[in-house]
Amino acid sequence: MARSEFTPETTTLPQLWERQVKDRGEHEFLVYEDARTRQTRRFTYREFDARVNQCANALAARGIGEKSLVALYLDNCIEFVECMLALAKMGSVAVPVDASSAPVELGRILRLCRAATLVTRVRGVGGVRPHLPVTVEDIVVVGRGDDADEAVAADLPHLDELSRRESAVFVSNPRVGPLDLCEILFTSGTTVEPKGVMITHANIVFSGAFVNWELDMTPEDRYMTSMVAARVNYQLSALAPVLTLGATLIMISHYRATCFWQQARLHRATLVQGMAMIAATMLRQPVDPDERDHHVREIHYFLPLSTKDKEAFESRFGVPLLNNYGSTECLIGAITDSAHGPRRWPSIGRAGPGYAVRIVDENGTDLPDGHVGELVLHGVPGVSLMAGYWGDPEATAAAIDEDGWYYTRDYAYVEDGWVYFVDRRVDLIKRSGESVSSAQVESVIGDLDGVCEVAVIGVPDSVRGQAVKAFVVPASGAELSVRSVLDHCERRLAAYKVPTVVEFVDDLPRGTYGKVQKHLLAISRNHPAKGQ
Repeated sequence: MARSEFTPETTTLPQLWERQVKDRGEHEFLVYEDARTRQTRRFTYREFDARVNQCANALAARGIGEKSLVALYLDNCIEFVECMLALAKMGSVAVPVDASSAPVELGRILRLCRAATLVTRVRGVGGVRPHLPVTVEDIVVVGRGDDADEAVAADLPHLDELSRRESAVFVSNPRVGPLDLCEILFTSGTTVEPKGVMITHANIVFSGAFVNWELDMTPEDRYMTSMVAARVNYQLSALAPVLTLGATLIMISHYRATCFWQQARLHRATLVQGMAMIAATMLRQPVDPDERDHHVREIHYFLPLSTKDKEAFESRFGVPLLNNYGSTECLIGAITDSAHGPRRWPSIGRAGPGYAVRIVDENGTDLPDGHVGELVLHGVPGVSLMAGYWGDPEATAAAIDEDGWYYTRDYAYVEDGWVYFVDRRVDLIKRSGESVSSAQVESVIGDLDGVCEVAVIGVPDSVRGQAVKAFVVPASGAELSVRSVLDHCERRLAAYKVPTVVEFVDDLPRGTYGKVQKHLLAISRNHPAKGQ
C-alpha cells in the first residue's frame, strides 16, 4: 500500500472567494477568450465579485435559496463561472450539465435531481423545452441566438438583464459549512443512468490545495484551460486551484487545434490543462518557428498517450507533460507525477497527498508488486473523495466502503510505489480466459509509423469469448496494411493480445473531451473474423 498525508484548511468556497477579493482584489482573476471570434474579456477579482453579487441577488429574487438545486446547462462562458460562485454564496447547489449533451439527456438528469430552476443558453432553447420535466418551474437564459431562438425565448428572463437591476453587494449565507453540498456532477454513462457525484465545499477547497501542491503553483500563475466547464477536470483541477491561491484563470470557450498554442502564448499562460486529444492534434499543426517561445512550464495532462506522441510533443513544444490519474469520484489526479523529482513514464505517478493506493484481486485481497488487479484509493468522503452519489446510497456503498476505500473499477499494478495504469474495467478484453488491455494494444499500434489514431475493442467470438479488434486511422499519405500492423504487434505483444481484426477508418467517434466513444464502434460496425 502506498500512502501520502495531506490536510488542507477547513473552509467554504464563498469564504475562500471573499478572502481573495479582499487580499487580491486588483489581481486579474479571469481571462475569457471566445475561440470563434478571438475576442477577449478580462476581470479582476473585485470586478468579478460585483458581477457574482448581482447574479446572486437576481437569482435570490426568483426564489432560489439555501439548498435549492439549479441546473446550469451552459457551455464555457462567463455566466457559468458567475452562477457557480453566486450559488455557492447563496448556499444553493449547482447542477452543471455539459451543453453538448442532447436535450433528452438533460431531461433525464433533471428528472433524477429534480432541480426546479434551469439556466441555459438562448441558442437552442427551443429544442430543450420539450424535454424538461414538470419539476422545472423556472428557466433563465443567457446569451443571444438567431431570430428563431429569440422568438422561442421571448417569454424567458435574461440573466444579464435581471442582474443589471440588482445591487453589487451580497452577504453570503453564514449557515454554509465545509461539508455542505456545493454541486452535483453527473457522470456520463452509455448503458446505465448517469450518477450524480455529490461535491462539497470541502471537496473544492481540498482539490484546489492538492493541485497547488501538484503543480507547485504560485499566486502569479496563469492557468489556461479549454476543458468543458460543466465537467470535473475544469471544476476541480483548474478553477479550484486558481481560487485557492488567488491566481489567474484563462478560460477558452472551446478547443481549436489551429490556435490553442497561440492562445497559450498570447495570454502568457504558465500552466495548461491538456489531454491526449489536445497533444495529438497539436502535433498535426504546421510548425510555427516561434512555438517554443512561451511561458508554459507544465502541461497538466490526463492519460492515455503513446510514448511516441509524448516524446514528440515534449521535444517539439519544449514543455513536459505531468501525468496523473483520477475520476469524478476522487475529484482530481489522486495518483500523479510531482512538479519536482523523478517521473517514470508510462507510470501515472504515485499516490498524492491525502490518498493511499492498493491493488486487490476480485476478492478484495491485496496483491503484491507487479500483479495486475483493481485499483482502490483511500480518502475521506466529503473531503478527498466525493460525498456520495445523489439519491443512491446503494451505489455509494458499492463504490466506497466503510473504511474509506474507493473501488475505481480500473486495473493497474504497482512497482516500488509507482502506479501503472492497465485499463478501464469496461475496456478490458477477455480472450480465451486471458485479460487483454486495450490501452496496451493501442499504445503498441500507436507507436507504428504511419498510424495517426487507434482504438481497440473486444468483439464477440464464438470460440474465444472475445476477439481483439483494432480500428486504425492512418496518417495522411501513409502506406499501411493489415499485415504491417499485425507484424508490428506480433513482435511486441503476446500472441493472445495481437488483434484478430484490423479495420482502417477515416476517423474515430469522440465525445466532448475527445475521448473515443468505443460503444459506438462496437454497435455500428460489422466484425468479421479475419483482418480486413
